[in-house]
Formats: sequence, C-alpha cells, structure tokens
Amino acid sequence: MTRDTLDAAAIAAHRAGLAAALDAGRAVLADGGSAIDAVTVAVSALEDDPHFNAGRGAVFTYHGTNELDAAVMDGQTRRAGAVAGVTRTRNPVQLARTVMEAGPHVFLSGAGAEDFARDHGIAPVDPAWFATPERLRQLEELKAHPQAWFDADMKYGTVGAVARDAAGHVAAATSTGGLTGKRWGRIGDSPLIGAGTYADDRAGAVSCTGSGEQFIRAGAAHEICARMRLTGDSADRAARAVLGEIGAMGGVGGVIVVTPTGETSMAFTTPGMFRARADSTGAHEVAIFGDG
Repeated sequence: MTRDTLDAAAIAAHRAGLAAALDAGRAVLADGGSAIDAVTVAVSALEDDPHFNAGRGAVFTYHGTNELDAAVMDGQTRRAGAVAGVTRTRNPVQLARTVMEAGPHVFLSGAGAEDFARDHGIAPVDPAWFATPERLRQLEELKAHPQAWFDADMKYGTVGAVARDAAGHVAAATSTGGLTGKRWGRIGDSPLIGAGTYADDRAGAVSCTGSGEQFIRAGAAHEICARMRLTGDSADRAARAVLGEIGAMGGVGGVIVVTPTGETSMAFTTPGMFRARADSTGAHEVAIFGDG
C-alpha cells in the first residue's frame, strides 16, 4: 500500500472513513461513555464504509460469497465475544458484542451465530448488502492467475479500534472479511481472542491486522499485553517485538495498542496501514503511509 497503488480519490475516501470512525468513538468517550462502547461504535462505522474490508465492502471468498468475522473484548472484566463466518449480519462487531453480553459462550460461528443473532433481535440483511463491484473485481483478478489460490499479498486488511475511557478501562474490537479468495471456511486471527484481539486493564488493548496465520501462531494480541504486564515494556516496544517475531515466521502486518495510562502505539511492518488516533488533549491524527 503506497502512493503508487492508491490514487488520490482512494486516499481521500479512506482518510474520510477513518476520520468518521475516529470521531464516532471520540464522541462516545467525550460524553463519558465506556471504552467498549467507543470501540463498538468506531468499528461499526468502518463496517458500514464500503472502502474497508469489513461489513459492506468485505472481500469475496473463492466461491463468491462474503464471510465476516469479528470480536470484542472488555479489559475491565476480560469478557469477550466473537463470531466467524457470518453472512447475514450487517454489523458483525455488534453481534460479537451481543455474544459477549447476552450469551453463555465466547465464540460462535456460521449458521449458529446467525441463529443467535435472530434470537436476540438482530435482523438479518440480504447477503448482497456486503458486495461491492471493486471487491468482485479483485476476486476475478486473483482467479485469473491459476497459481493464486488466495490473496498471499494480504492487501485488503482488517478494521479495528482500541480505546481507553475516563475511568481508565480499555477495550478492543476487530472486524474483517478475511482474505480475497479464502477457501474451506478459513478463519484468520481477527475473531480469535488473544491472537487478533485482546484487552486487559492490567496491560492494554490490542487489535491486529495482517497475515493472520502468523498472528495466530504468535498469539500476537495477548503476547503484546503479556510483555507490557510482565516485563514492563512500553506499548510500542512490546508491539514492535511481537511484530518482529511475526516477521521471523514470514508474516507481515500491524497493530494498534492503548494502555490504561493512555500510552498508544500504531506499529506496522508494511509500507502503510490505515490508522487514526485522538485523545482528550486535542491530539488528532489520520494517516495511511509510513510517513503519514
């Protein structure tokens, strides 16, 4: 993801989407809301924006469907909820939140997750809601190359949010459509608690994006929190150390981190990562590339 591969219109659209999500989450916190409410609102905004690989705008599987994954975690209680392979839930992050708050389990998948949604008043949408012409073009481009059975370049990412509220509690949320051309019910790190999503008031909150298989093997989100909690690493030092381990496994990607004291990190090993952050001092940053 460089200025050579994203034109001016795409850059402007992604920056606008990031700013809107940031403002939505910041408004919750400014009104005294909780970190878990802030991350849910922010990720919902990104799921509704067709420029991002989550919700509407999710990439296609090899068979031309959209299969969505999401997770949330509350650092105060370490309660969590996650869903994978849903095809009819407009905002998977909201379903994951409902799993956390209203269900006896942490992780639901496929038809069972959709049944749970209906049982808890979440109306289904037509699967066509998620499809966009650009994502279909990407699938057709991938399938035009017989040697390419999935998006090995990991170009189309994940959305996530982390927040720290006025009470010092942290939370994380992550949502994705996965990889273009994914097959066999593949699930990446995004909905896996401890891999792509984790929050613990004793350390911080983490949401990840990148080559999911390596993030799973590293237990990336939990590992970052463990380093901060047990070794005293800063958020950025812990994030970069774990990304280094992932790199040694052949993976790439990035993470966003916030601690209960408000320390943040947005570290990545790729040329760019869609990212934004704001705080109560008036700081406000929206960036895409390594230099902004």
